[in-house]
Amino acid sequence: MKSEKGFSLAEVMIAIALLGIISVALLSAMATASKAAFIADKQASAESLARSEMEYVKSQNYSAAPWSYELPSGTSPTGKFPAWWDEDNPRTLPPGYEGYTVSVSAGPLYTVNDIQTITVLVYHLYDAEHPEDYAVKLESYRSMRL
Repeated sequence: MKSEKGFSLAEVMIAIALLGIISVALLSAMATASKAAFIADKQASAESLARSEMEYVKSQNYSAAPWSYELPSGTSPTGKFPAWWDEDNPRTLPPGYEGYTVSVSAGPLYTVNDIQTITVLVYHLYDAEHPEDYAVKLESYRSMRL
């Protein structure tokens, strides 16, 4: 029996333990990478939505500030709407943005009423109770053109 070659029970157990440790580390790294990709996708979607809404607001006629509105996912818009707002055909979130909420506000820049600060906040549904935890905040300025 001494001439037989093979692995002892201790060697097999050590190999299985090492394989288990390496597997746990690899699966943990894959889970972290998957979560990071999900967060990056959510952030990119929120940024795209914020830029789209900012361009939409800037393309509308000038409306005296202050005004603000919110476009929640799946429900009707709320707020103090600007003069260009169409009550019969209100703006809603585009398809594919379920779970997001867009909050748009305009106010005068200090004491100058013909220059407005426009702020667009986009956050995900589970962040709605804590708007300070927004996904994207976009600010711009707009002036009354004659």
